[in-house]
Amino acid sequence: MTTVVPPPALPRECTFDPGDWAILARHWYPVALSREVGGRPVAVRLLDETLVAYRVDGEAVVAHDICPHRGVPLSLGGGDGAGITCAYHGLRFGAGGRCTDVPAHPAAKIPARLNLRTFPVVERYGLVWTCLRPTDEERRDPAAVAPVPRMAHWDDEGFQRITCPSIDIAAFAGRQLEGFLDVAHFGFVHLDSFGDPDNTAVPDYSPVRHDRGFSVDYWSTVSNYARGGPQAPPDFQWLRHFDVHLPFTATLVVHFPGGGRLNIMNAASPVSARKTRMFAPIARDFDTDGPVQDVYDFNRKVFEEDRAIVEVQKPENLPLDPRLEVHIPADRSSIAYRRGLRDMGLSHFFTA
Repeated sequence: MTTVVPPPALPRECTFDPGDWAILARHWYPVALSREVGGRPVAVRLLDETLVAYRVDGEAVVAHDICPHRGVPLSLGGGDGAGITCAYHGLRFGAGGRCTDVPAHPAAKIPARLNLRTFPVVERYGLVWTCLRPTDEERRDPAAVAPVPRMAHWDDEGFQRITCPSIDIAAFAGRQLEGFLDVAHFGFVHLDSFGDPDNTAVPDYSPVRHDRGFSVDYWSTVSNYARGGPQAPPDFQWLRHFDVHLPFTATLVVHFPGGGRLNIMNAASPVSARKTRMFAPIARDFDTDGPVQDVYDFNRKVFEEDRAIVEVQKPENLPLDPRLEVHIPADRSSIAYRRGLRDMGLSHFFTA
């Protein structure tokens, strides 16, 4: 007898093609900054799924943002670090999403059906990561086996760790990440931050595929210093090493004059098919005593410049069929990225 496996339950008002949602839901994404998640419940959203994040005894919990009793969002309630309470009838939920108190029946046994639907959590790079369709191993021991993208230098001695505030972008995560990988737009889009309108030629480069996505070493004379700031030596060759972790995360290590390193992660978390929350942890081994706010401000300036472009691209979806847009040699990273998404089995939503 053939066993029929039911399709995964989709979020209400899902904006993704069901098949694409099922693929994307197997991957890990950040949903909040660690410092934003405390005892009180915080509403977050991932792939159209409404989630609530909170802490119990310092441990982060991510759960479905619906009280199983009468369907009220738990993010409307309160919390004290030992659990959260529903705003409607005061049901209390603690570690692992377990229901620990029903005020209307304080002496009655609490049925297991009142426990919350929870998702595994890993905290890394100052971010809370989760997965909507984890494997059994990822659910049992997420810290050990969850395939959270790697970020070089984060734990290296001498590197300052900075987790920038998130940025909301009214665009699809794939479009945003592709923009992060693009090396031909610096002198046109980033004129207020670091771009040079007199240095727009793109030297040859070649993406190299690996088991998570691909990497790129890109050499050019385009400076990464802020406009009006320090100057690199004449003809200094800047190395930008991109590493892509499909579907929506990439890191960029920039090699500065004098041997300094800057690593920035672009983690594009798909809130929906039309909204992205972009998280950007940074590790650097220079200017480590400088004001963190200056890093926040420059990072936001760069990504706001990108946001203005990404939000007006058409089609809003990312075309994976290579015939749907015209390509130039500078697009090698974009082409490799779209090929990687195709190889994951993503289809209809991205070519619509």
